[in-house]
Amino acid sequence: MTNTLAKVQAVLDRLFANAANDAWPQSYPADPQAHADALADIYMPISADGGKLLYSLIRAARPETVVEFGTSFAISTIYLAAAVADNGTGHVYGSEMNASKREAAQANLKEAGLAEHVTVLPGDARESLKEVPGPIGMVLLDGWKDLCLPVLKLLEPKLMPGALVIADDVSFATMADYLAYVRDPANGYVSVEFPVEDGMEVSCYTAV
Repeated sequence: MTNTLAKVQAVLDRLFANAANDAWPQSYPADPQAHADALADIYMPISADGGKLLYSLIRAARPETVVEFGTSFAISTIYLAAAVADNGTGHVYGSEMNASKREAAQANLKEAGLAEHVTVLPGDARESLKEVPGPIGMVLLDGWKDLCLPVLKLLEPKLMPGALVIADDVSFATMADYLAYVRDPANGYVSVEFPVEDGMEVSCYTAV
């Protein structure tokens, strides 16, 4: 049985150790690109348990197309790509506005031996993710919290019935509109919060 996570644990350990030293600035520029550039050294990782959840969901669902909003240094991407690699099928499309982070993410994926399973798209996800081919079987929303709902709505026409949509940091106040949307059955989701660090919302798209 293949378990790529065990093989890449040293890479993940290094990245999580670096992330533990994140020093957040007190304020951010309003412009999205300037905002991303101001946080060029901040890892903003998912939790290790959150990563294992992502890995397990992809192994179970076997999506052909996985989309990630907010790649950063590729900690979450490694979990996604490891699952795709172990499934033997599928591809991950990431998104990252900051050029230095995108370069670092690609280097980290290469070190983990997973680069061939991932395409990290440059620029604003509201534009770059328009080109991702459907049908989409899984989405991870872990970029700017106020953009998670617009990005979901952008991708929604390409979601396959039964697609999984995972949002990180749902304990943040800025995720209120997103949570209201996916928790309203009229919008076509069955949704539940999963108790990992800062919370993950796991939503299944029923295409209603």
